[in-house]
Amino acid sequence: MARAKNKQELLDGTQRQYEKLFQLIDDTSDGDQLAPFAFSEEFLQKKKEAHWRRDQNLRDVLIHLYEWQQLLLYFVRQNSQGVATSFLPAPYNWRSYGKMNEGFVAKHQKTSLAEAKDLLARSHEATFTMIERFSDEELFTKQFFPWTGSSTLGSYCISATSSHYDWAIKKWQAYLKQQFISKK
Repeated sequence: MARAKNKQELLDGTQRQYEKLFQLIDDTSDGDQLAPFAFSEEFLQKKKEAHWRRDQNLRDVLIHLYEWQQLLLYFVRQNSQGVATSFLPAPYNWRSYGKMNEGFVAKHQKTSLAEAKDLLARSHEATFTMIERFSDEELFTKQFFPWTGSSTLGSYCISATSSHYDWAIKKWQAYLKQQFISKK
């Protein structure tokens, strides 16, 4: 997937990846959507990223996407109103955000899969609408906003939308592959 370089590419990529993710989910049986991930130990040994062990089911993945979009929406809203706010809430930073992700999973243990889908659908729409309000220059000029640091607002948006959806697609496909292997 090519990284967006302008607003239209960002919007198109965001919508395309969102639809691709939900097409994959919708093409899966309700039972498989609700089943816990059962990645083999051999598979997990090859995967060093914490999320392979952290997320136990589809709900956890969808909630992760939702929560990161909430971080983006809050970050943009607060800073646009002149309230200096970092992207990651205290006490987290880019070295410790794994604990924050674990907190998202714990927070949503009573959230149903249907609720997670609904939360993400509404968050996706709000994020898409927020992106539409900005110009190409505002989204893709480095340091256009002082609160984006050395990055661009578009980079934050890509991370919370299209590239995060791509991560979820790959994770869901890995789960489906493991399901297929285990049913042989």
